Amino acid sequence: MASTVHVLDDYYLAITLLITVAYQLIFFAVAFTFKFDKLTDFAGGTNFVVLAIITLSFSGTPDARQIVASLFIMAWGLRLSGFLLFRILKTGKDDRFDDKRDKFFPFLGFWIFQMIWVWTVSLPVTILNSPNVRQYPQVPFGTGRDVAGVVLFAIGFVMESVSDVQKFVFRQRNDKMAICDTGFFYFSRHPNYFGEIIIQFSIYMIAVSAAADGYVGGQVFKALYATIVGPFFLTILLMFVSGLTLSERPGAKKRYENDHNWEGYKRYLSRTSILIPFPPEIYEYLPIIIKRTIFLELPIYVFDPAKHSDAAKGQRQNSAEEGQGGNPGNRQSGERLTESY
Repeated sequence: MASTVHVLDDYYLAITLLITVAYQLIFFAVAFTFKFDKLTDFAGGTNFVVLAIITLSFSGTPDARQIVASLFIMAWGLRLSGFLLFRILKTGKDDRFDDKRDKFFPFLGFWIFQMIWVWTVSLPVTILNSPNVRQYPQVPFGTGRDVAGVVLFAIGFVMESVSDVQKFVFRQRNDKMAICDTGFFYFSRHPNYFGEIIIQFSIYMIAVSAAADGYVGGQVFKALYATIVGPFFLTILLMFVSGLTLSERPGAKKRYENDHNWEGYKRYLSRTSILIPFPPEIYEYLPIIIKRTIFLELPIYVFDPAKHSDAAKGQRQNSAEEGQGGNPGNRQSGERLTESY
């Protein structure tokens, strides 16, 4: 039986961090030198695969739980990187980098953030495969939490994979007036994000099952449960940094100002849950407080034409300028116009 390899520390934190930094910097050098967008997301997804393979091989003779958790994150990383590579090859360039591609430090900032993302989200598998966990007797794979984790992973993987394809095909076949409200998008405006969140929590659930019933104690027990920072970090990222905040309000604003079927899209927004899949026939009539709390449709995602539209802002500015003239009648008219927005 192969022995576990100890490298730098007994949780594999340092070696996985070093590998991630080196891996991302190599791709950054290529992307910045050649102004090449096509490997950016590919570098992120495949980095998960690299870390899982290395930590699993270092663990000596892995048990079933380590193999399953490692294979799950590898399958997710390969699927994600493969799809994003295919999509960028079709579209030609990544608009996210139009203001960064030629600037060393702003562009490097994206890659540093990607390093943090990969290393943090990989933590459940990294710690599970580490020597400190391997030295203790493990709960045999197949507990209720293991089964629940496998089922949740399957649901999340199918949801994320299928919805990514559905959205890509929809955009290829339809113009900007159309609304993607079929398939998984009938029940959620972002089923791919929801699927991705489920995947990471399912892997975490499988990983911490090794510590159930007191088989693993002390600091190791705490370390396994602390890896929940991985799925939480991904959830925060999708909800407040690079996911919903970049698509919800900006997307609605673009439709409104370009008159791309705004009325139809406004109805879609009112009927369809932002993240958690739910029947639109019921969701439409739920109280706002339920949508804001249970379904996470926070005010930061909501587009209000009167507040957020450039056209409305321009009208308010014109009204204010008219109200500053010498004619009291004009000033009163301007004040009334301003109040109406």
